[in-house]
Amino acid sequence: MVKDSISFSKKVRLTSLEMVTRAGASHIGSALSITDILAVLFVEVLAIDVNNPKSPTRDRLILSKGHACVALYASLRHIGMISDSMLDTYGEDDTILMSHASHHVPGVEFSTGSLGHGLAVATGKALVAKLRNMDWRSFVIVGDGELQEGSNWEAIMFASFHRLNNLIMIVDANNLQSLTTVQETLSIEPLTERIAAFGWEIEEVDGHDHQQLSACFSRNRNAPTCVIARTIKGKGVSFMENQVAWHYKCPNPLELAQALREVSNA
Repeated sequence: MVKDSISFSKKVRLTSLEMVTRAGASHIGSALSITDILAVLFVEVLAIDVNNPKSPTRDRLILSKGHACVALYASLRHIGMISDSMLDTYGEDDTILMSHASHHVPGVEFSTGSLGHGLAVATGKALVAKLRNMDWRSFVIVGDGELQEGSNWEAIMFASFHRLNNLIMIVDANNLQSLTTVQETLSIEPLTERIAAFGWEIEEVDGHDHQQLSACFSRNRNAPTCVIARTIKGKGVSFMENQVAWHYKCPNPLELAQALREVSNA
């Protein structure tokens, strides 16, 4: 299965690069950062029905850092939930594939991009599952810089109080946001100790190691879980890796060609 998720992540990286360049869009660094996380979730973990995206028994996945949506859209394409023709409309006028995650797209649970909201919604969904005695899980991917938002800490406290062991928060910890590092903007460290203080289970992993990700997502939990995934912004493309410029920058044709070669040959 790990081999399948690695192959899937390569497809998502290639598709994301092409989408962003064709649309003249941004946030490719953020998308590449979470690609391995999405690959493991979609290939190995999530209980979803491609033919019935609104199945009441489905696992829920919310991409709180909605600006990284091209990786999510590409993932949905490669599991067959959306078509190539729909994917080709990304960034065009009147498309449902907007530049931040949109719930109008099959497989997208909630429109995101206004940071700090996704965890609260995922927490509410996890509570619904408990109240209805259903066993689906609620996953949410948040950015590390996003944890500077106070609304997240209200949700963290709420989830612990209600013992939502079906809630998994994945922190895309690449230590870059907008214009500089998270540390220089507003430090969230020591993150492990701060979240653990609220009664959450904590696991720290290499966010690009598929075996580590698969193992931690699949464990049975006794409390809400925070997976701190240490990642590299722009992962997979040498000149994008750990470079804050690729939060907003769009590849030109030569840069795209090099990026596609590097990902294809990896």
